[in-house]
Amino acid sequence: MSNSIEILRQLYSQFNAREMEAVLASLHPEVVWANGMEGGYVHSRDGVREYWTRQWAMIDPHVEPVNFTEGDDETIEVEVHQVVRDLEGRVLLEKTVGHIFRLESGLVRRFDIR
Repeated sequence: MSNSIEILRQLYSQFNAREMEAVLASLHPEVVWANGMEGGYVHSRDGVREYWTRQWAMIDPHVEPVNFTEGDDETIEVEVHQVVRDLEGRVLLEKTVGHIFRLESGLVRRFDIR
């Protein structure tokens, strides 16, 4: 397993544990991150921090990686099982989605949702 996949496994674990600062440390300072809630992208670690702060105040998302595929274009596609609950624990959404990462110098430079 590549080092990049290990970095992403740890990122998912930290995200699910709401260890925001640990996840943010895995992101490039100028990261481009897909905004799955509102559309578009957020930029920089501060942008991701603000986005997650808003998101976690409204919903409780959990994403579990199922499969990792390394692409020829230096991307890693991650198939994830996603469960989104409201703050009382009721399931709002459950589905499998694709996340696409591009890493640079061991940090996530770009995140897209397929």
